[in-house]
Amino acid sequence: MGIRIKNENTEELKLSIQVSLNGFSFSALSPQENKIVFFREVRFQKRLNPVQVLQQIEKVYEEERFLQQEKPQVVVLFSNELYTLVPQELFSEENASDYLKYNTKILETDFVAYDLLEVPKMVNVYIPFTNINNYFFEKYGEFEYRHCISILVEEFLKLNQDQEEGTKVYLNCYAGGYDLVVIQKRDLLLANSFKCNTKEDFIYYLLFTAEQLELDPTTFELILLGKITKNSDYYDIAYTYVKEVRFLKTSFGIIYGGDGEPPKGYSHYTLLKALQ
Repeated sequence: MGIRIKNENTEELKLSIQVSLNGFSFSALSPQENKIVFFREVRFQKRLNPVQVLQQIEKVYEEERFLQQEKPQVVVLFSNELYTLVPQELFSEENASDYLKYNTKILETDFVAYDLLEVPKMVNVYIPFTNINNYFFEKYGEFEYRHCISILVEEFLKLNQDQEEGTKVYLNCYAGGYDLVVIQKRDLLLANSFKCNTKEDFIYYLLFTAEQLELDPTTFELILLGKITKNSDYYDIAYTYVKEVRFLKTSFGIIYGGDGEPPKGYSHYTLLKALQ
């Protein structure tokens, strides 16, 4: 169920929408008050395809009066594994699809998009869900859209821009998988996404990545965010194999205007970061 505050001026609102094949979420911010005035999250019991996801989004728009009001400023975030990072000096817009063809299957009907990352000077080339983008265009006209990994890479590199030593592994967990961003000192070593539904798969991909990067689980710092808690099997098995584990500390300073459980900074990091 969506949580909303009545009588808000939607012309001044910012609305972030995060979409994956495992679910989607909405968060609306009143910038003048720095207050979340609407939040709703929908999780699927199983992974859907883009057509089925759009059907679920349409249902939410039929149910939620808040989303039927005047047009806010919108940013849409896509979370999927259909991306690759390319140094800006090697990137060619005309050949954008070529960067993806080695690690994902591209259909002739797929639209290839890209995000420019200022920190570092890289380009994230990815495939958004075109049918969902078209739906939001019909709703709102022009809007911004990005890939979640672009936000994670940029923000975590900013956090470590003065780091002189050590390695940090950021793990953004969600239903059906997780994103992994590895930063050593001030440099990006890896950004990748893995599908997993068991704790064994969860730890396998983490330790395999560490092995490939020649990282010692007793020396790097594992920083967790997303859909993971200290009571989860994923946390327990990570804590068994990795010496230093902690949750991401966030300080958005946003007021929550609803009556229910507020969105947590570390578990809805990209959704809230897009509102800033």
